[in-house]
Amino acid sequence: MIDHTLLKPETTRADIEALITEALDLGTYSVCVSPSMLPIPVPDNADLKVAAVCGFPSGKHDSTVKAVEAAQAIRDGADEIDMVIDIGAAKEGRYDYVQSDIAAVRAAAPSPAVLKVIIESAALNDDEIVACCIAAVDAGADFVKTSTGFHPAGGATVEAVRLMKETVGDRAEVKASGGVRTFEQAEAMIAAGATRLGVSGSRALLEGTTPSGSY
Repeated sequence: MIDHTLLKPETTRADIEALITEALDLGTYSVCVSPSMLPIPVPDNADLKVAAVCGFPSGKHDSTVKAVEAAQAIRDGADEIDMVIDIGAAKEGRYDYVQSDIAAVRAAAPSPAVLKVIIESAALNDDEIVACCIAAVDAGADFVKTSTGFHPAGGATVEAVRLMKETVGDRAEVKASGGVRTFEQAEAMIAAGATRLGVSGSRALLEGTTPSGSY
């Protein structure tokens, strides 16, 4: 259920190679990386998906730019795209734009690519969360995702995950990301409805120790 994640700006190729080695050792579902790090050297026989972020972390990219970025990531070997919405548009109530922004990326990265939509839930109120989730599923998203892990408002909360799952129902899944640092937190997110977790300190979480430097 874990997307083993490394999105720090200072990430090097050696860091990505170490990420893949650790992901394979831990048996995580995927690795999640910045698009500039693609393609990455996943062994051909490995059961490991590759996710890349899009419009990250601000979401303040033109929809055309996001679409190009997503399409290039798929060409470079990504199986999944984690895109960031324009949070300001959501705060303004421009949900038609939020939906069209997502739809542009969906068109550029069609199924079987998996599209996860980051709504930055900590920066939104409940009504905004619901509206963004509806926009995401109406645009064809496979997942709604809580957070980038980089926003000062914070990351995932159990309450947000529960609301998001109640909103999307069976139409999409929920990914909890940002501040999921302990096994207990992970269990709580799953109980609230998350089926995927974005974690940078995956080994520490699974081993019950305190991660350092994770988002």
